[in-house]
Amino acid sequence: VQLQACGGGLVQPGGSLRLSCVASGRIFNVDDMAWYRQAPGKQREVVATVTRGGLITYADNVKGRFTISRDNSKKMVYLQMNSLKPEDTAVYYCNVKGLGYYTEHDVPVVTGENYWGKGTQVTVSS
Repeated sequence: VQLQACGGGLVQPGGSLRLSCVASGRIFNVDDMAWYRQAPGKQREVVATVTRGGLITYADNVKGRFTISRDNSKKMVYLQMNSLKPEDTAVYYCNVKGLGYYTEHDVPVVTGENYWGKGTQVTVSS
């Protein structure tokens, strides 16, 4: 099981970016998906979460600017970021908590573990 995130980059204040993340492997079910971020010298913080059923939460400092969504059939999660601010600068990580997959011997496994992508850098600067 791997998570691959992309879409980061350099953007001016007020600009927009869209992050994408795909869960790959012999996966048959993905539970909660989320985006976290970590700015230099700070702890990793949750940005937004979405359950398999579509329940969504946002951190207070991104409400109204960021939108999380997911495509269960593609095992993907997205983060649309608008009205970006310099304080949004961070490495953004996608996260999956809980999934089902088949082993190499075709045995189904259901786990509540956390899986993390490698992160994608978002820099907001003029």
